[in-house]
Amino acid sequence: MTGTLPWDGEMTCVRHDERTGASFVIALHSTTLGPAAGGTRAMAYPSLDEAVTDARRLARAMSLKMAAADLPIGGGKSVIMLPTPRAQLDDRRWREILSVHAHNLELLNGSYWTGPDVGTGSEDMDVLARTTRFAFGRSVAAGGPGSSAEATAQGVFSAIRASVREVGEPGLDGLRILVQGLGAVGSRVATLVAEAGARLLVTDVDEARCGPHVAAGARIVPAEEVTRTECDVFAPCATGGVIDTDIATMLPARVVAGAANNILATDGAERVLHDRGIIVAPDFVANGGGALHLIGREVLGWSESDVLARTVLIEKALDEVFTSARKQRITPLQAATAGAVERIQA
Repeated sequence: MTGTLPWDGEMTCVRHDERTGASFVIALHSTTLGPAAGGTRAMAYPSLDEAVTDARRLARAMSLKMAAADLPIGGGKSVIMLPTPRAQLDDRRWREILSVHAHNLELLNGSYWTGPDVGTGSEDMDVLARTTRFAFGRSVAAGGPGSSAEATAQGVFSAIRASVREVGEPGLDGLRILVQGLGAVGSRVATLVAEAGARLLVTDVDEARCGPHVAAGARIVPAEEVTRTECDVFAPCATGGVIDTDIATMLPARVVAGAANNILATDGAERVLHDRGIIVAPDFVANGGGALHLIGREVLGWSESDVLARTVLIEKALDEVFTSARKQRITPLQAATAGAVERIQA
């Protein structure tokens, strides 16, 4: 299985475990800056090819994210292709799956480290850490830094601030900001922008998550209307691939800045948005706070204040990206990617 994404990375490892029915993909995109690192995503993929493609795409994004954050770490990603949706797995089988994953990490002997991602959390990293040295993002109770949601949300908030300045707005007061996905990160982003005076719109596949924000004055947008709802800032904070070329031609927003990885589903979408004057904050810069928190605290030994100081610099980093893009007459994503690649090559 090779996946459909052109692959410029170093290694892709694929394993199927007959006993648990799970398949495992670990993609190492770059170890130039240091050992590769990236979260473990656990989902029921339609096919192994799609799992491989997802791992590779995310691994490449992690290389850019680590370089953009100036971390001495490379980019990688692991995907667990579950035999059934996570909610349908009992605890015993899930722990067996994690045990196989820990064994995979040990086989790579430190060339790849992993943390939590979609479908996994701090408690799962606790389980992995009992049998492998190469898991980070453990719970506070297990001696780790706990959830990265707050740092990720703070970084996205900084990215939104920088992005609205780029379209001529002095702040968020009165702007319509639509937050898609109200998990730990998205919910905190929604709270931060509301506190800054934004007119909040929210959506989630689980409408119950919208309740606390509606009680504070937010308006619910039906999930199927998200990319057709007029707003100043569209903040995707769930899974990626939200904007394809067709959606880009009609998206009624001035800014796209969120926590999701790989927000753009196609390369053409970026050019369409740029030509329409819509500012897109490169996701691997905007959501870098999570990597700063998890790797900074647990791998590099930073304090919480160190992480906060680095996270607020995301706003300055994006100011520089937007300035570079304007000077070179390229898109912000092209400017950010070029800067990250330059750091890796140097």
